Amino acid sequence: MAANKENKPQDRRRAGWLSHPVLSLLLVLVWLLLQGSLSLPYWISALLLGLLLPWLVQGFLGPAMRPRKPLLMLRFAALVLWDIVVSNLTVARLVLSPGARPQPAWVRVPLALRQPGPITLLATIITTTPGTVSCVVDGERAEILVHALDCADPQAMAEDIKRRYEQPLLEIFE
Repeated sequence: MAANKENKPQDRRRAGWLSHPVLSLLLVLVWLLLQGSLSLPYWISALLLGLLLPWLVQGFLGPAMRPRKPLLMLRFAALVLWDIVVSNLTVARLVLSPGARPQPAWVRVPLALRQPGPITLLATIITTTPGTVSCVVDGERAEILVHALDCADPQAMAEDIKRRYEQPLLEIFE
């Protein structure tokens, strides 16, 4: 028995009903927002979804991401939401302006992040910000290849992505 305990990996994720507590909380909040009501039946269904769904799919989810700095995470979420709104307006102006001449570009963003969860989150943030799409996460080269709708300076865009998104993710998760 003792030898079996020694062979267990140190990085095991928690199994059980709250193996992904942040996901459970998000599911509860999103369900309540979608229902548009805070009545008891919606709370019960939200709590059941928040507990059951992560438990049912925990084999597919991998280890839960554990933020080290929750307050920074909230500020970061606000920054990302702001960037999504601003970039939507920028892309709308670019698309609707008859004289606009966008300069599409491929941008290589070297990664300091090493954990799969934060790298996936960075790629998702890049993709949800209009005007950019993360196309390839290259683990061997430790970089993300990003397609930008309009980019005059690829190096400056890569530095901006690293400063605005990757650096806070490093502080929050690694």
